[in-house]
Amino acid sequence: MKVMKWSVIAMAVAAGTSQMALASSQSESEGFVEGSSLTILNRNLYMNRDFRDDGNDGQSYREEWGHGFIGTFESGFTQGTIGVGVDAIGLLGVKLDTGRGRNGNGLFPVGSDGRAADDYSEAGGAIKLRASNTVLKYGTQLVALPILSTDDARLLPETAEGTIISSSEIEGLELNGGYFTALNAMASTDHDSSNGGALESIAFAGGTYAISDALSASLYYSDVKVIETEDDFEKFYGNLNYNMELGADQSLAFDFNIYKTDVDAADSDNIIWSLASTYSFGAHGLTVAYQQNSGDDGYRYGLDGGGTIWVANSVQYSDFQGEDEKSWQARYDLNMASYGVPGLSFMTRYVNGYDISTATGEGKEREWDMEAKYVVQDGAAKDLSLRIRHAKYWSNSDYSDYGPDLTDLRLIVEYPLSIL
Repeated sequence: MKVMKWSVIAMAVAAGTSQMALASSQSESEGFVEGSSLTILNRNLYMNRDFRDDGNDGQSYREEWGHGFIGTFESGFTQGTIGVGVDAIGLLGVKLDTGRGRNGNGLFPVGSDGRAADDYSEAGGAIKLRASNTVLKYGTQLVALPILSTDDARLLPETAEGTIISSSEIEGLELNGGYFTALNAMASTDHDSSNGGALESIAFAGGTYAISDALSASLYYSDVKVIETEDDFEKFYGNLNYNMELGADQSLAFDFNIYKTDVDAADSDNIIWSLASTYSFGAHGLTVAYQQNSGDDGYRYGLDGGGTIWVANSVQYSDFQGEDEKSWQARYDLNMASYGVPGLSFMTRYVNGYDISTATGEGKEREWDMEAKYVVQDGAAKDLSLRIRHAKYWSNSDYSDYGPDLTDLRLIVEYPLSIL
């Protein structure tokens, strides 16, 4: 799951910022059929983790390979004052290789006999209504919000079941509110199999405002309730994102993220925040980031989506969110388009975490990631992407939240097919 989460919402509202109302999207509706689209994303994923002879339960090596089909259908909206439409999601994962002694990376469901399923599938649909620039959607969905973010770091994504309303009636302002009652984990077909327990409900509200062409701000609130426990919690999220053009193909960006979580039953609270800055010049990008966690516990997520941790040092393997943990990151990006190879990019980063409060002393952890990706630019294989991700992780004996030292390797091939 772990990639740097540069305020996705803030990027999405990079349009103008006048307070004038937008033209109505519903008035421009093409129709239910005419506005429809159907895509199938083929994802082939090989993943192994080498625990260097120090694995949990004596398992020092995990290796899995599978192919996933992620089908999404989105209808257009019927014409009229209120448009009606439907969306549908179909997911199928097929095991290509693993064994009872090698599975455990989270690609496939595992039975009581310890064997990974040969295949697994899930399907769902949603109905949607649109008036002007406001959309109400109810059913099975993929969600990408800082307080509810379905994870997509394995073969198939998490899905969420519930209602969301999104409104952009004023230019530069996007508002979102919702109520969801189930999360299905990435390697499961159960109705509610979210990480950390069974979700009873999550209610949320918030939005993002583009203050200027360069500056945007986000604020969200969520209330999460857990089935048959008292482990309910409230969460607040804030973001500021600033992009400064320096001329001569140079820019400087700042991204600040903060979560405040209050757990009622445990009478505990947590604050985690990060500040990242990226200097881009030509084909190069240099990023430095600092992240800090404080309170009575580490940052909690999973019941509100496995991707709900939009902070700078949430990377390929670790999220660096231990109790009282401080961490810093240095990162380098290279886009080879400037050197005549469009579609080819490289990244490497190093994250160091320290001052983690544990029962035995001060925990420490480190991670070094490398990634290369190539996307075919034209021809019959246009948009085919090939990606390799490699991570090395270390922690000391006082910190075990992420287990023993390991090497994490992922080879990912994706090919989207547009049917409609």
